[in-house]
Amino acid sequence: MLSLFQRKRSPATASLLSTRDKEKGLMRPESVASLLSTTRRQKLLEHIWQRTSLSRKHFASLYLAPLQRYAELVQQFPASEAHHHAYPGGMLDHGLEIVAYALKLRQSYLLPSGTTPEDQVVQAEAWTAAIAYAALLHDIGKIAVDLHVEHADGSIWHPWHGPLARPYRFRYRQDREYRLHNAATGLLYRQVLDGEILDWLSTFPPLWSALLYVLAGQYEHAGVLGELVIQADRASVAQALGGDPARAMAAPKQALQRKLLDGLRYLLKEELKLNQPQASDGWLTQDSLWLVSKTVSDKLRAHLLAQGIEGIPANNTAVFNVLQDHGMLQPTTDGKAIWRATVTSDAGWSHTFTLLRLAPALIWEGDDRPEPFTGTVVIEVEPNDATTESSIDSSETSPVATAARAPSAAPAADSVDALLALLGTSDTEPHPQRPEVESPPATDINDPAAPSQANDSMLPPAAVLPPTENGGNSREPPSDEDFIAWLRQRVQSRKLIINDAKALVHTVADTAFLVSPGVFQRYAQEHPHTAKLAKLAKQDQVADWQWVQKRFEKLQLHRKQVNGLNIWTCEVTGPRKSRRLHGYLLADPRHLFEEVPPNNPYLQLRADGICADLSKS
Repeated sequence: MLSLFQRKRSPATASLLSTRDKEKGLMRPESVASLLSTTRRQKLLEHIWQRTSLSRKHFASLYLAPLQRYAELVQQFPASEAHHHAYPGGMLDHGLEIVAYALKLRQSYLLPSGTTPEDQVVQAEAWTAAIAYAALLHDIGKIAVDLHVEHADGSIWHPWHGPLARPYRFRYRQDREYRLHNAATGLLYRQVLDGEILDWLSTFPPLWSALLYVLAGQYEHAGVLGELVIQADRASVAQALGGDPARAMAAPKQALQRKLLDGLRYLLKEELKLNQPQASDGWLTQDSLWLVSKTVSDKLRAHLLAQGIEGIPANNTAVFNVLQDHGMLQPTTDGKAIWRATVTSDAGWSHTFTLLRLAPALIWEGDDRPEPFTGTVVIEVEPNDATTESSIDSSETSPVATAARAPSAAPAADSVDALLALLGTSDTEPHPQRPEVESPPATDINDPAAPSQANDSMLPPAAVLPPTENGGNSREPPSDEDFIAWLRQRVQSRKLIINDAKALVHTVADTAFLVSPGVFQRYAQEHPHTAKLAKLAKQDQVADWQWVQKRFEKLQLHRKQVNGLNIWTCEVTGPRKSRRLHGYLLADPRHLFEEVPPNNPYLQLRADGICADLSKS
């Protein structure tokens, strides 16, 4: 089967560069056969073919030919300078991967939606092909605007000149404009898609419109086509950065940037204060919306978590990265998310802030925009802007930012099997109830006076407090019962999922198991504006979530081990590996559940390294 994609290398193409060329940092253009000859790329091409259900002849014209033209154009260019696929040939690998992922996702859809089954059958292959083309071309504009490519004589190569024919070298442009590559796609897609393909696709107006929107970078207008490309891109990036592509592909259809944008719009309408004469959450000028970075990011994360939305970045730096990655923030001249500016009101009040800068049109439409700030916002220029971003919250370190700073290496051989297994061996997704990631253990805080287990007659009734919009009471300091009331409300409203891969609550031994410290951290994240919680935690010289954990222990709602330890360990068993979760075991599950769900079959309770016998505790 691989013979469909394999071609013999020509001697000229396979020849090595001269020593002189190597010293000049030059690379020789490779033939299509050479570029696609690696085992990994051959297997990806085979999987793409299997997803199309076409004969070899039709596959060669509709898919293989565009893929070959793409390979010839992108050569050995990386997909990014220091993020995903940041190695020679990374652009080609990313292109093949995202096509394979997108076609796998496409199999779960009947397209176009809202039409008859007969029309869906007629249009099925056109939609499949358009999804593949949209995925393949989504980043091709990078080679036009992000890279400076020149020949040995110093003459500049542009991709609209056609494929490279002479030795070349390249570097990333330091003055490149963020997200401009989306607009540049239109310069190049005709070099990949021929006239016959475009004529064919243009006969399906809804499909044609969606494809053009994706090629223009306007995913929000591209419907299902845009969603599939976003999810496939997320999966390929996750694979390259050592993440879980299956989890990325299973992410909600509604893109993360849409959730963040809707959350910002809500906060600006309901909670955030703009253009105040003194302290404010932000200021709207004629051309920009300036928001106090840490305050707004805290409130945005808290709002989305309170809505039960999963996948929200864990800290502010990650929020900044996501907002910037999706073009929602206007970057500084150095390409950073954070600006430093001095705000001065007409009344003479002045203060310097670290700010996020957004286009007002992103938030308001038409006449809904408030009146602009009558004072001034003056950008501060610092000798070393590298200190600006880190000064916001030095305790936060984003895994996304860390990955962006470390150049990616070429994918290891063992990652290929995982990638291809995900694409081809089975369409069955991992069991939704199998926990895969453990939370780090919390420090045991022992109370010698506490009984090893409270009996049923001593159990206080589960507190039920009226929740506010953010999930807690912001006017009064949190009481001992607030946490358990919040947890009960979140579980019963299904804003906290139980027994899932990353769930913070599981059912074990016929009761509830609370993962620590994750569940306490989640509570603290949903209450960042509760200043009294932070003040109380500071008085005790602990983190806010640790203060909540201590107060929970004082309620004595949990079982202790025979040796008096508060923290239990659960062994998580999977098909290939096992891990451990640490947390608290409730004495009575009725604190959370009206009806106790079945035990999670993938968790086994342990105590002191051996299986626990709860009948003796």
